Amino acid sequence: MISDNDLMEQLQHTLAETNFSLPDKYRGKVRDNYSLETGRRLIITTDRISAFDRILTTIPFKGQVLNQISAFWFDKTKDIIENHVVDVPDPNVMIVKQCKTFPIEMVVRGYITGSAWRDYSAGKDISGIFLPKGLKKNQKFDVPVVTPSTKADFGDHDIHISREEILAKKLMCAKDYLAMEKAAMLLYKRGVEIAAKQGLILVDTKYEFGIYNGKLIVVDEMHTPDSSRYWYLNSYAERFEKGEEPQILDKEFLRQWLITEKNFMGDGEIPEIPTEIKLEVARRYIKAFEEITGTELKVEENKNTLARIEANLKGKGYLK
Repeated sequence: MISDNDLMEQLQHTLAETNFSLPDKYRGKVRDNYSLETGRRLIITTDRISAFDRILTTIPFKGQVLNQISAFWFDKTKDIIENHVVDVPDPNVMIVKQCKTFPIEMVVRGYITGSAWRDYSAGKDISGIFLPKGLKKNQKFDVPVVTPSTKADFGDHDIHISREEILAKKLMCAKDYLAMEKAAMLLYKRGVEIAAKQGLILVDTKYEFGIYNGKLIVVDEMHTPDSSRYWYLNSYAERFEKGEEPQILDKEFLRQWLITEKNFMGDGEIPEIPTEIKLEVARRYIKAFEEITGTELKVEENKNTLARIEANLKGKGYLK
């Protein structure tokens, strides 16, 4: 079990970024990517945490949690669709297949909440879908819905887009889109089934896809607290009937703290985040890992995350 002392010590060794001498570096909000030889790509999940499209700080063990949750789900769903994983040489690292990715994220929603609820309440469609009248916030859909999104032209936020608009703009062909939609629904169904066994509801999530050797594969991350919303199953029905918010398992704690305590919603200078807040976020990510996977998070003896990653990559021949 990871103690508060472990978390305090790891604050000194969180991974903010990497700068390996490899080509085609791409730095996302959380992950650093590099090209390797033989059609492979190196993805390092750092400890960076973002909200409101801003990178805020680093959180102990966050990168390990996200990387290993994704590895868990890619393994649990590999019979549904091929994924991009080749190797996991370090808790924070994946070696993946280099593929052509699509500019569309497939968001699958089993419940009406979040941005979908806000749009529905305002009488708007969600990715071209007009939902039936009379739905209540956090209500379960009779059948999950796919609400695609794409990146805005400016900034890093997602915007809803309809199937019809995707095809009209020729962002992808109908065959690939329909295959993505089918795969996303199957992946979500599997996620819901496994999460339920852990006492959780997989509320909604996003998937990204690409083409590798002419085949559709699922890429990026899967069913992590950053890409998905989880609620606790045993309290959902009672809370819903009372009109109360569900008990959540995700990273909203930091976002809510920033809003309520610092009046910060993305504009201006990022507030300093106290140590205790960082530790609480770390505890929540670790709890998410253990409740989602049903296993205890194992901590490497080498607490210097960057040095450990470099040693493991050299040991496997990915770095010279």
